[in-house]
Amino acid sequence: MSSTVDDVQTAVIIEDDAEIRHILSEVLESAGFSTVSADNGMDGVRAVLAHKPLLTTLDVTMPGIDGFEAARRIRAQSDTYIIMLTGLQDEADVVAGLGAGADDYLLKPFRPRELRARVDALLRRARAGALAGAGLVPETAAPSASGAQPPTVPPPSDRQPADLADPQPTTSAASLPGSEAAAGGRALDTAPDGDWLLHRDLRLHPENRIVLLDGDDLDLTRTEFDLLATLLESKRRVRSKADLALVLRGESYVTSYFVGDADKRAVEAHMTNLRRKLGDSPTSPRYIETVRGVGYRLTADEA
Repeated sequence: MSSTVDDVQTAVIIEDDAEIRHILSEVLESAGFSTVSADNGMDGVRAVLAHKPLLTTLDVTMPGIDGFEAARRIRAQSDTYIIMLTGLQDEADVVAGLGAGADDYLLKPFRPRELRARVDALLRRARAGALAGAGLVPETAAPSASGAQPPTVPPPSDRQPADLADPQPTTSAASLPGSEAAAGGRALDTAPDGDWLLHRDLRLHPENRIVLLDGDDLDLTRTEFDLLATLLESKRRVRSKADLALVLRGESYVTSYFVGDADKRAVEAHMTNLRRKLGDSPTSPRYIETVRGVGYRLTADEA
């Protein structure tokens, strides 16, 4: 295991294949990270807890504990961004990886340029404006397929754990300064009514990152919140899975970044978890309906 001198820009690589570890180190160090490497899950978890990395890459199939269990243990104690690297590509494996706490899922064999682009896009998902210009993210982003250099926005130091399976939810109404929770768990919000996005008995406040379902505070992860906010803003306009994948990356609608089947399956997995928390049924939806072969949109308002 190598050492690092910069906790802020540290990346931990958990991978049992020495050749892939070398490639990952080259890509991440070219992006300005110091790297710490581990060749098994247990050492990888210890490295994350010891070095507090901004980013962690995690193999699935390793000796000892596998990547799914390692991700669960890491996510329980760290908000590091996790990119899972694996040759497993069934939808169930993608769901399991995201469910264990991964932020992104990249299939092997991967292209170094795509990994670099995904790292930059993942870090751009952080809240805008925080610590701008602090140098937490390398200034040069990965080149896209067209050769353009998309900008990279530094992430905040207080970023929230980012994933559908992250056990730490997005900010709740009860946790905001000056807010109170009424008896029975009902949240009393203090935000102006005009700032809310509304659909049936569902209310979402984009700035304060609060979601109320029939007046009750709903705990969502950052990714689930961003998906729901996008659909609420879009109302009845259909959003494709590729479109939603780009939104979660922080990309614009017109982009040269590749959106693959794994990205679309990841959106499906996030949507499954979001619907479960909303108590929504795909076959008889109250809030989000599937447009077969296209994507998702809000249901019609109640009559």
